[in-house]
Amino acid sequence: MNRAHLIKMANQIGAFFEAMPDQAQAVADVANHLRRTWEPRMRTEILKSLGTAEEAQLKPVVRDALVTLGQSGGDL
Repeated sequence: MNRAHLIKMANQIGAFFEAMPDQAQAVADVANHLRRTWEPRMRTEILKSLGTAEEAQLKPVVRDALVTLGQSGGDL
C-alpha cells in the first residue's frame, strides 16, 4: 500500500470532520470512520506514519485519531 496515498485520503476525511466545533468529537469521528470503512491492512499501514517524518503530513485531527486507533490495538 502506498502510505502517501493513505495519508492523502485520511487528510481528506479529516478535512470534513475538522470543521466540527467539538474537536474531541471530530477526532472520535475520524477514528470511527477509519475503523468502520478502512480495511485492517490500510489502518496498519497508516499507523506506521506515527513517529516518523510522515507524521508531519497528517492533519492534527487525523494524527490524534490515529493515536486513538493505535491505543485501541484490537481494532486493527
